[in-house]
Order: sequence, then structure tokens, then C-alpha cells
Amino acid sequence: MTTAISTFDSTKMGLLDLLKDIKIGKTQLPDFQRGWVWDDDRIKNLLASVSLAFPIGSILLLETGNDSTRFKPRPVEGVTDVPTEPERLILDGQQRLTSLFQSLLSEKPVLTHDIRKKEIKRHYFINVFEAIKNDSDREDAIISLPEDLKLRNFRGEVTADYSTLELQCKAGLLYLPYIFNNGIWEWQNTFMTQDTISQAEKWDTWGKINSEIIQRFQQYQFPVITLKKETKKEAVCLVFEKVNTGGVTLTVFELLTATYAAEDFDLRNDWFSQKRKFKNHPQLGNLQNDDYLAAITLLSTYEAHKQDNTKGVSCKRRDILRLSLSNYKKYAEMISNGFITASKFLMSQNFYKAKDIPYRTQLIPLAAIFSALGDEAEQDTIKQYISQWYWCGVLGELYGSANETRFAKDLPEVLSWIEGKDEPTTVKDCNFSPNRLHTLRTRNSAAYKGVYALLMHEGCMDFRTGDTIGLSTFYDENIDIHHIFPVKYCNDNEIAESDYNSIINKSPLSYKTNRIIGGNAPSIYLEKLQKSTRITEDRMNKILHSHLIDPATLKSNDFSLFFSKRKESLLSLISKAIGKKIESPQLNNDLIFTNQDGGTN
Repeated sequence: MTTAISTFDSTKMGLLDLLKDIKIGKTQLPDFQRGWVWDDDRIKNLLASVSLAFPIGSILLLETGNDSTRFKPRPVEGVTDVPTEPERLILDGQQRLTSLFQSLLSEKPVLTHDIRKKEIKRHYFINVFEAIKNDSDREDAIISLPEDLKLRNFRGEVTADYSTLELQCKAGLLYLPYIFNNGIWEWQNTFMTQDTISQAEKWDTWGKINSEIIQRFQQYQFPVITLKKETKKEAVCLVFEKVNTGGVTLTVFELLTATYAAEDFDLRNDWFSQKRKFKNHPQLGNLQNDDYLAAITLLSTYEAHKQDNTKGVSCKRRDILRLSLSNYKKYAEMISNGFITASKFLMSQNFYKAKDIPYRTQLIPLAAIFSALGDEAEQDTIKQYISQWYWCGVLGELYGSANETRFAKDLPEVLSWIEGKDEPTTVKDCNFSPNRLHTLRTRNSAAYKGVYALLMHEGCMDFRTGDTIGLSTFYDENIDIHHIFPVKYCNDNEIAESDYNSIINKSPLSYKTNRIIGGNAPSIYLEKLQKSTRITEDRMNKILHSHLIDPATLKSNDFSLFFSKRKESLLSLISKAIGKKIESPQLNNDLIFTNQDGGTN
């Protein structure tokens, strides 16, 4: 009889014990591990799972002490002043353990990044009132707050202040590190002094907080597999490669592909088949398979909601994973046609390339809306509604984050709006600040791309050819957005870079026209263009007006007056697109804009 030989041990460890070992350096990383990369949303999702005592996978560790299997160790990010020699190294679970350590034990703001890869510092809380609700979505209860614990709008104005324990308790926000230190008792005492609910309700609420949140964190157990120190280096590397391939979690597309495979359906091949239909629609060039699944899920849940209004409309990750094969097959073709109709709509709004689409994600509700409407979407009045909703999303810059929640509102609300009911949330939320024009400088901004397309939609003409910039000229003339007052001229005349690089000083022009403009003063390049192309004075004025440029200010090289007048004109253009007045002391109080019925207000 042969004795079984095992190279590993399998057990469970408490979350707090694991994090303490990380803090004192007993558990570290091998130096070949890549850096910690998780963003704010992934951290919140992880914390939500732990708060529900859901499994989040096992941890793979390696015992140290074998001289032939030595790796240079380094502490988990956020840990300082630790012994140089750890007892264990993390082979798999770095992202999860680092996220949990920084958000639960370090008590320092977590340096992470948002969906746009911008670095942010965050503290993590749980909204206990939301968490203990029946049928609540725990992910919505995990809150991340800036370093100073104050929320601000795009103007920098404070909209919510949670900077004191009293304010946190009043809002029901429990700082997660308190769960593992004495701060939890101070939080409880402060919470019990709040006068918003009765004493009996406080004790009942605290009991639920303790059993449904605190104890789940404190008693959370991790499955831990530990490779023995006798394991050879070659075997350790092989195991590491097996468990860390790609270094990222499976996407919903990959998970759903595996699910459908059990029913003898190849999702990947079907996606490639659908994608081929998009080949002649450049606006869809960046569309991802997860976007496609999200749109199908959105439409599927909407149709289910119409049959049973107790069912919600949603396309979150969990909803996509619940998408049945039968519903996928039922709605896939409709959504494919919806995306194609969406691309034609974007073409009509003068978006010609995928890189110029303000929000790729806004294609998801747009395709679902067109799919639900079918042939009705061809009606002019309906297209006006969709256009206003779309431009409110773009120019209000509303699709930067938390998109799934907005999508779930967009589809039913836009369809109801078309039937004569209330405006969609996206239209109501849209707000464009006049000063935002000053800060739109690159294609990184959705509104920057939006203004670029609006100018073409308005019928702007090339300075040199006089041709209206549209589909027929966009590719042939290599149209792009260029400076009106050239960079060299602005630098030579000490015009602020923040002004001359803003969208106010830019417009769509052909490559050849921009070459002729060069670094000359406007008065010089306009004279050169008129002479070389025999454009009359009146015709040139008409061309300039098509770009919302006051000819006199450009010909006199008066940047300040040009800037002020064009800003007013661009704000009027934006106001027309979103169907809303833009409050600005520079704008006439009787500003006219087109409404959904084709009239004016």
C-alpha cells in the first residue's frame, strides 16, 4: 500500500487573522508578483461579497524557509516597517487581500483609481440602513468617500459632508475599519444618541447591524491552500502561472460562454457572427462583447417587467449572468439590429468614427431603445425625443460611472416619455455649466467630442473649399478638429494656453486647410485663403458664420472678443441640442431653443 504524499495543506483562516499577518509582515508577496491594480468599483464589489459572507475564492500561499526556493519578498502595498523575512508568500489572492487590507485594516485612504483610470483616494463605508433592507442590493450599500469625507459636484461645491462621526451615524454610514477595532463601540454609542428614530428602533437596528454586517466581517473564513516549503521552485512557478493567467477575473462574456456551452451553444461563435454585421458601421468599431450582452439583458428584463411589474429592469453583472439561453436567442437579433440603427442615428448626428463617440457605453441603452421601438423609431418626432435624450447624456457628461443604474432608467423612461409621460432622468439630470467650455480641451471629454459633432451637424464649411463638412467630405478631406487662432500665434502673443486650447478656439477643418493656416495670424491666413481660392469677402463671412465665428473679431485678430462671442454662440448651440436654457449672464435672457415638438421656447 502506497502512502499518499501531499505537497500542500488545506485549511481555513479568519479574515482578521490573515490581515493581521499581512500587517506585521508574516505574510508578504514574492517580488515577481505584479502591482496591486484594483479600481474603486472592484473594491466595493469585493467588500459587498464579504459583508454577505459570500465566497470570494481561495487563497494560495507558499511557506518560506526553503533555501532552494527563495524569492525576494516585499510587503503588501500599504504595509510599512515589517520584518524582511516572512513566513508565507501570497501566490494567488494578492488583489483581494490587498484590497481588503487597505480598506479594512490600514485606516489610511486607499489610493486606487476610477473607471477612467484617474487616481483617487477613498475611505470605505457601509450604509447600514440600506444594507439591512430586505431585497436590497448590497453593492449599492458599499460607499467610497474622498479623503476629506466630503462629496462635491463638478463645480467643487460640497453636496454632502460626512467628515464627523456624528454626521456619519446620522446618515447610517459605518466606517468599515471600525469593525476590527474599538471604533465600533464609539460608533455604536454615537449612533444610539441620534434622535431621528426611537430608542426601540435604534436597538432593533443595531441588532441587525451586528448580526447581518459586523459579525459577517468578523467571522469571515478564507479557504487557504498552503504549498509546503519543500515544494520545488519549478513547481511553484508552474502553479503560479496556472492560477494567475491573465491576472484578471473572468468577464461576464467568458462566464456566460461557459454556461451556454453546457447547453451545446457556442456564444463566442455567435458573437463573431453578429459582429460581422457591424463591419460597415464604423461607429460600432469599439463595441465590446460585454456591451452586447448588457443590451440584450436590458431588453430582456424590460420585456419581463412589462409582463410583471414586480420584476426590475437591469443589466448589472449579476443580471447578465442570469440571462437564459432562450432569452439570449430571443433578443440577440433584435439587439444586433438595434445597434445598427443606433449607428445610423449617430451618423445622422455627425459622429463618423468610433474614436469620436462620446460614450461607448451609451450605445447600450440606445440600441435597446431602438430595438424596443422597431419601425416606430423611423418617425421624425420620435427621433427628436431620442436626440434630445442622447445629447443630454453627452453634454451633461452623465455616463462616466454607475452606468448600469442609468441604463435601467433610460430604456423604460425614454419609451414612456415618447408616449407623453415625464422626462427621463437623464434629461432632468443634464446640466451644462458655461465655464465647462473653458475646460474642454481634449478628446478625453465626452462633451468635447459632442461639441465637435454639433458644429458639423450645424453645417460648418471648410475655410478653404467652402464645402459643408459631412460624410462625403469627412474622410476625403481628412477632417479633424483644429485651432482657429493657431498655437504659435497664441504663444507669440502671450495668450493663455488654457484659453487657446479650449474647444472655444477649435473647429472642424480639413488637413490641407490647417496646413495653410500654419502659425499665422487669422488676418493673414484668411487673406491667403481668399486669394488662393478666390473666395469673396461675403462668402468667407458666411463660411466663418457656419462655425459660429464672428468674422470681424477674427479678421482683427481680437482673441478676447472672438473668444467671448464664440462662447456665447456655442452655449446657444448646446442649449438647442439639450432642449434647455443655459443660465449665464453672458447669454440673452430670451435665448431661443428648439423643443421636442419642433417649436421654440
